[in-house]
Amino acid sequence: MAFTDSLDWKEKGAQPEIDQVLNHKHLQNGSIILFHNDAKYTPQVLDTIIKGLKEKGFEIVPVSQLIYTENYYMDNEGRQKIKTGE
Repeated sequence: MAFTDSLDWKEKGAQPEIDQVLNHKHLQNGSIILFHNDAKYTPQVLDTIIKGLKEKGFEIVPVSQLIYTENYYMDNEGRQKIKTGE
């Protein structure tokens, strides 16, 4: 699992926020995308971002389907990894 930060809090504009999410270097299956409640542009770009994610083949699911609750550790970038061979 990877985290994709929308950087919406920087308020750089609608298109930069869209590009930040859809072209993020850590965007992959299992990504959790971070948005903030009071971000200026997020309400107007969210439909575009969701459509773009679906066009890239991603499925939107609840975070509860993505997080590990057992047998995991956090790596140095804050990503959950399954423990193996202990």
